[in-house]
Amino acid sequence: MKQQQLHIALLGNPNSGKSSLFNALTGLNQKVGNFPGVTVDKKSGESKISGALTANIIDLPGTYSLYPRRSDEWVAYNVLMNPGSAENPELYVLIVDASNLKRNLLFASQVIDLKKPVVIALTMMDIASKKGLTIDVQGLERELGVPVIPVNPRRDKGINELKKAIEQTARHLYRPPARNFVEMGDLSQGAVNDLKKILPHISDYAAVHYLIHHESFALDAPMQDTIEGIERKHGFNHTKVQAEEITQRYTRIRHIMQQAVVEADPREKQLATDRLDRILLHRFWGYVILLGVLAILFQSIFWLAQYPMNAIEWIFGELSNWLAGVLPQNWFGDLIVNGLVAGLGGIIVFIPQIMILFGLITILEDTGYMARISFLTDKLMRKVGLNGKSVMPMISSFACAVPAIMSTRNIENRKERLLTIMIAPLMSCSARLPVYIILISLVIPNTYYWGFISLHGLVMTGLYLLGIVMALVVSYVMKWFIRIKEKSFFILELPVYRAPRWKNVLVIMVEKAKIFVFEAGKVILVISLILWALSTYGPPERMEAVQTRYEQLALQQANNAKQLEEEKRTALLENSYAGILGKTIEPVIRPLGYDWKIGIALITSFAAREVFVGTMATIYSVGGNADENSLTLREKMKAATWTNGAKIYTLPAGVSLMVFYVFAMQCMSTLAIVKRETRSWKWPLIQLLYMTGLAYVLSFLTYNLFK
Repeated sequence: MKQQQLHIALLGNPNSGKSSLFNALTGLNQKVGNFPGVTVDKKSGESKISGALTANIIDLPGTYSLYPRRSDEWVAYNVLMNPGSAENPELYVLIVDASNLKRNLLFASQVIDLKKPVVIALTMMDIASKKGLTIDVQGLERELGVPVIPVNPRRDKGINELKKAIEQTARHLYRPPARNFVEMGDLSQGAVNDLKKILPHISDYAAVHYLIHHESFALDAPMQDTIEGIERKHGFNHTKVQAEEITQRYTRIRHIMQQAVVEADPREKQLATDRLDRILLHRFWGYVILLGVLAILFQSIFWLAQYPMNAIEWIFGELSNWLAGVLPQNWFGDLIVNGLVAGLGGIIVFIPQIMILFGLITILEDTGYMARISFLTDKLMRKVGLNGKSVMPMISSFACAVPAIMSTRNIENRKERLLTIMIAPLMSCSARLPVYIILISLVIPNTYYWGFISLHGLVMTGLYLLGIVMALVVSYVMKWFIRIKEKSFFILELPVYRAPRWKNVLVIMVEKAKIFVFEAGKVILVISLILWALSTYGPPERMEAVQTRYEQLALQQANNAKQLEEEKRTALLENSYAGILGKTIEPVIRPLGYDWKIGIALITSFAAREVFVGTMATIYSVGGNADENSLTLREKMKAATWTNGAKIYTLPAGVSLMVFYVFAMQCMSTLAIVKRETRSWKWPLIQLLYMTGLAYVLSFLTYNLFK
């Protein structure tokens, strides 16, 4: 039997369970791109509906009504109205949150009135039950005139029934209801009738939207003029039409709620969510708990990851030692041991921390606490020119600034969006985590207070808080220079508290580890191999001069061969291409407490901050001797000294370097995404200059403060 391909779009309010349903329908058959012409993410995936029917499913951005405000809402709107849209769904699955049915039915009724094939997936039935709501699904289906299927995508319940309804609707066994939710007679029927003479294929309600939003549609100039003429002829008033429509819809929705929903007396039952919110959103204890949650988060990164980290370091140390003994002592053996294996070790050793960080962040999101963080911080955000919606991109930046900056599209106010973009990279992303971990373990004593509070964890928390505080300071300063005057509103729906989906947490941990290894890892490995070549080879005349000098010294001081060999390796490294580059910039970074090797790492890590560790692994491997192959990178760095024998990685230098990485814009990808989101090179250049300047000045002050 020939397979039929169906194009389906998922629609719904934000936080209605749309993403969970998308994941349940598509599984791992997903891909992420951009909608044509805009920078809004497009998630699509393949799903098998039945034996003869497959579907390409598009997950449209969440929206509250068919009167869009944000750029992502416009994407969903344009796909629905389809005026020149590249997407052309044949069927829509409309996700409706049963626990917030009245609000969700506004958007649902608007979509149904477009007379497109629609199936409603009714989610959150368990939460509706906890709220004391009893929903007559068959009665709701009769009132709406379209199939209504209860689903629980988190537990894969109702998915088969939903697929069956999709198949039946696709085969025209269900047809759009003839009755409208809104009587067009009250919405300037004359203008609608005239427009439908030109566009007979659209519904009466779609005609209303053509009259209101035609300037935003991809219509040719004659069509635009014709619609303008119809508006003038009938005195079509946009504001009055919208107001009358919403009033009529809520009148009909109240009737539907009376017919299909039984609501318990709100005094009979108080949700656990309300009781928890009294504590977690308290004007004092809420902030204390928030700081406690962040502290536990960073304590856990060290506490849970130390054992797998030590094991990975030991394995790579032993592997390097073994390979050094079996491989030939030539350029090939050196490339494998000091280039490939050292680079791989610098990648894999940090997988435990990456997995733990993302696992804990996912738990906070799944439980509903992340939205409370936005609510708690809105008052503070407004004082520095932002609002509560800026918090989610800022928190997302703890993982990566690139998707966080893209998520600022949800901020309607242009000034607040731009400010959020400019400060998002100051949040300490996961790429900084390897740098922090290795530097903290090098220069901070492994001390515990009261037996369980780690000094390492406290320092890590301090670094994250330092980035947050500076982001707020920068936003406060910048708000006086960005002269965009626009009113701002903060409306946030707080989801109910739920137990985390442990399977989802595990999947995200594995996925983020894979992304780190295969995406960041590729960059680290390539740069490690390039750096090995730059550290091994140099200008022939300089390298030959070093060889000749130490050959002569070896003849003169035969009893001092081991020391001469170590001095020779150091001299060759200093005269290599990498050494020359590092020595060139050393005078600039010496006031910060850094040597030329750190300078090389600062340059290479501009590609990606986590490259710092791979760079140090390669440099110290190339510069080391065979006896040091079994040493870990931390042990090699701890032993590093200046020419006068003083330690390089002292407390002042280590803390200065941490502060540098807190503030420095060491990420080409972030600059590229800022350029794309702002459509100008002006803002990424400002970002690069102010962050680099902050990093240098504050690192200099830190070094001299601790010295």
